[in-house]
Amino acid sequence: MDARILTSADTELARRLVAEDPVTNVFVGSRLMAGVLNPGMPGLIWGWPAHAPRALLHIGANLVPVATDLDPIPAFVEAAGRRRTCQSIVGESWLAIPLWQALSDRWGRAYSAVREVRRSQPVMAAADTPLVAPDPRVRPITHADFESYFAAAVAMYTEEVGTDPLAGGDSSYRSYCRWLVDQHRAFGIVEDGKVVFKSDIGAAWGSAAQIQGVWLDPALRGRGLSEPAMAAVTEYVLADYPVACLYVNDFNTRAIRCYQRVGYEQVGEFATVLY
Repeated sequence: MDARILTSADTELARRLVAEDPVTNVFVGSRLMAGVLNPGMPGLIWGWPAHAPRALLHIGANLVPVATDLDPIPAFVEAAGRRRTCQSIVGESWLAIPLWQALSDRWGRAYSAVREVRRSQPVMAAADTPLVAPDPRVRPITHADFESYFAAAVAMYTEEVGTDPLAGGDSSYRSYCRWLVDQHRAFGIVEDGKVVFKSDIGAAWGSAAQIQGVWLDPALRGRGLSEPAMAAVTEYVLADYPVACLYVNDFNTRAIRCYQRVGYEQVGEFATVLY
C-alpha cells in the first residue's frame, strides 16, 4: 500500500495519531502546530496507508517516523526518495534504525554514508515538582542577552552534534536561536553579561514540551550546578505543560544522572542517524 502527502484536510487525523504518544511524538506534533500541512510551509508529512493513514513520516531537516509497527517502512522508503534532503533521522530506536537500514538498502550511499549513528538515547520525562531546589538565577533569555546566548548555543551545538552550525554561514542557526528567544523558549543563567548556562524548549505541543540545548560553561562543570539549573528550567516548562521531556545520549552518563536527580524517569528510547 502506498503513502500519500497529507494536506490541511488531514490535520485532525494527524493530530490524533500523534496524540497517542505525546512525549515520543512531540516533534511531529510541534510541526503540526506550526502548520506544516498548509501550502507553502517547509517540510512534508506523509501518511500510510494512503486511504486511511495510521502512520506518519515527517520529511524536512529531520526525517521522523511515527508508527506502531514496521509495516509502513517500505512505503516510507519510497516517499523519502533517492535524494536525501534530511540532516538526520530521529525516532524511536526500534523504528528509526530499521528505517535507516531500509533506506540504505534501497538508495545506497545517499543514506548509508553517515557521520554517526547514535543507537540508544534514553527518552526521559517529568511531570512533578523537581526533586532538587531550583536555581533562582535561571530566567528567560532576553534580546539584551542574545549575543552571549548565541555564542553559548553555538558551543553547545558543536559539542553535542560534532559539527559547527555556522560552517555554511550563521544566518539560519542565528534565526532559529532568535526565534527561541522571541517565543520565550530560551532560558539561562547570565553572570556579568555572559550566559553560563542555557537550555531551550525545542518542541512543544499539547501536553508535552521537549527540553533541548542544555549547556553549562565547561569552567563551571563538576560543581553541582546542573541539577538546580535543570530543576529551574523544568519548573518553567511545567508551568505551561503537564509533562517536560528530553532525550539524551546513553554515553552521557553525567547528564543522565543529573536528570534522574532532578526527577526525570526513562519512558522510551530514541536513535539518531546524523549526516
